[in-house]
Amino acid sequence: MQKPLALLFIGLFFGTGAGFLIAAANGVTLDGHDHDHNVVEIVAKMDHAHDHSKVSVLPQGTNAPTLKLVLHPDAVSGWNVELITTNFIFTPQNVNTTDIAGEGHAHIYVNGKKLARVYSRWTHIGALPSGTVELSATLNSNTHSALSVGDRLLNARTSIQVP
Repeated sequence: MQKPLALLFIGLFFGTGAGFLIAAANGVTLDGHDHDHNVVEIVAKMDHAHDHSKVSVLPQGTNAPTLKLVLHPDAVSGWNVELITTNFIFTPQNVNTTDIAGEGHAHIYVNGKKLARVYSRWTHIGALPSGTVELSATLNSNTHSALSVGDRLLNARTSIQVP
């Protein structure tokens, strides 16, 4: 039993060493993932192919959807965005299909530029630029039209001062 165990450890040692040598020879590094992406720089490079100029009007009343946006600093990096809704269901499985009143997804914007499409109450965003930053969200239909209740767009916004 001693020899097979010793051979196992020797094989693991030399196999790991050979793997690192091969990786280093091919330029592979173990830098990890950079969590400090500036979201405004990322947004500037994005191409958004959907027509977001349409608005789907929902009826007013007690069953009309509502939206509130709360921003929480993340303990590791960036920010956690909480979207608090009433009378609205996030339905990622129905995106790009027929509109159904009271369901869809959200869009997140930083300083007026679209950052992401969101399919649940919570999402994480990376580092924000220094200074006053406006974060906003809209509720959108399955076909990406902005939702409104009567003539009021279903959106929420907050401004923060980033050091």
